[in-house]
Amino acid sequence: MKVLVMNLTRLGDLLQSQPTVAGLKAQGHSVALACLENFAPAASLMQGLDGVFPFPGARLLARLDQDWRLALAAYREATERIRHEFAPDLVINLTPSEPARLMAMSLGAAELRGFALDDHGFNADSGAWAAFLQLASSSRGASPFNIVDIFRRIAGLSGAPDNSGGFGLRGPTPEARSEAQVRLHGLLPDGLQGAPAKGFVALQLGASEDRRRWPVARFAQVARGLVEAGFAPVLVGTAQEKALGERLRAELGPCGPAGSSAPVIDLMGQTDLPALAAVLAECRLLVTNDTGTMHLAAGLGVPCLALFLATAQPWDTGPYLPGSICLEPDMACHPCGFGQDCPHLTDGNEACRQAIAPETVLALALDMLCGRATAGGDSTDGGGARVWRTVINSGSGPGSGADGLMDLVSLSGHDQEDHTRFIRIQRTLYRRYLDGESLDLAATPAGPPTAGASGLSAEAAGPLLKALGTASEFLFLLERQGQLLGRDPMKSVKAKFLATWQRVQSSLCADPRLTMLSALWMFETERPGLDMPEILALAARFRALIDAMRASVEIGMNTAYGHADQ
Repeated sequence: MKVLVMNLTRLGDLLQSQPTVAGLKAQGHSVALACLENFAPAASLMQGLDGVFPFPGARLLARLDQDWRLALAAYREATERIRHEFAPDLVINLTPSEPARLMAMSLGAAELRGFALDDHGFNADSGAWAAFLQLASSSRGASPFNIVDIFRRIAGLSGAPDNSGGFGLRGPTPEARSEAQVRLHGLLPDGLQGAPAKGFVALQLGASEDRRRWPVARFAQVARGLVEAGFAPVLVGTAQEKALGERLRAELGPCGPAGSSAPVIDLMGQTDLPALAAVLAECRLLVTNDTGTMHLAAGLGVPCLALFLATAQPWDTGPYLPGSICLEPDMACHPCGFGQDCPHLTDGNEACRQAIAPETVLALALDMLCGRATAGGDSTDGGGARVWRTVINSGSGPGSGADGLMDLVSLSGHDQEDHTRFIRIQRTLYRRYLDGESLDLAATPAGPPTAGASGLSAEAAGPLLKALGTASEFLFLLERQGQLLGRDPMKSVKAKFLATWQRVQSSLCADPRLTMLSALWMFETERPGLDMPEILALAARFRALIDAMRASVEIGMNTAYGHADQ
């Protein structure tokens, strides 16, 4: 079968579709990729592709400003090329935008997975995982799944990808690596001549937004500590980020005789994507914000020490590489929502940007470079941060079991927090719901999957159980009213049925932790064309999800706090 994977978003998202491509290729399919024109060089680093179709997004927008007919002609040229040169049997669209949905539908494939539109122009996602991705992207802190795993599930793949050396990017050629090595050694400042013996460490100072960027002064403290420990820091980033590098070098000052440069190698704005990959491949570690560079390093098997600030969080966008370390502020408000003003500003800066201590980052970096931070599960002082190590649950993983998904293990004691325990519950139950598996915990051979792993405090569990209980009661009532309507469609019963429908939504909205569940209910019930039997089946399954969540919270609370006999 010919399969076209569409990913018309950012560099990081494109790179994270590599495991999807590899999984499809392993099934024997011919796989091609449609991506934005400016990210097409990234395709040269991907494996398993039988074709690449760059889409001229920027040129289309420019032509729209000139003449919409020129833009339409360019669009037709791009889509006709795919139809004639590849003629896909299956299109997997991983981009939820309206233009991408339209494009996916215009390619003439017999089957479409992922994001689409129905005949009336409404969203028509092919499965629950696609709907979940779109809903979670607008609600920070709601998704317990890494986007790599969601992409694979949307494509119909299950189990864990082969990630022993990153998630499978092709990586640079030996010649490119040799050139990078020569370049790095040639740029060593006077004070770093002995550093290559211990190795290079890449630093990515930039981020998509300033509020998601750890302060340069703190990166400078880490760089200084790396130099003192015998490592050579390498600054990577775009030309637009060069000012950040200049500030870091100014913080460090000269390292040797008068006129010597700061003790870092500065390659910001001096590498295209293949050259950046070659440089990263020569580094032992990348210290970074949540960036496309992080995903590139993870795909190449380069360990990452990544910081997640403001709207960024490691559960869904963390580096997909076992043994990497993720830090996020140890603050109740993290992650914050999109478009929200920060209520915790200090001297004009978000408090979360100041929460993670440079001493913590440096200590973790040195531990990783010495193999200590990835070898075991010893607890460490987070120094204002929640510290996580990435793992793949392909064996007896913690919390959610061997589900083949990426997970996070706390190195700072935050596995015991209510927030983390509820994430564990959501991981297990949302996956079962989205995969169409049974939600009957009592029927599970190994017993309730979250027993002993949740243990929410009574303070946290009380409001949650109340909201879930109310929603379950309304769903039960909805089912009974629907059955009555099926026998006798009385206007008064119909009005009550619609009112109960809304009450399910409002009861879930009563607890902010159920934002994702509330959005999922609305999405599922607003799908066009649902008849009464389908509505009743949906209500019954959704009630099973809610009841399983209630049972998991209660079981964990009783197990953790010794109330099993009460």
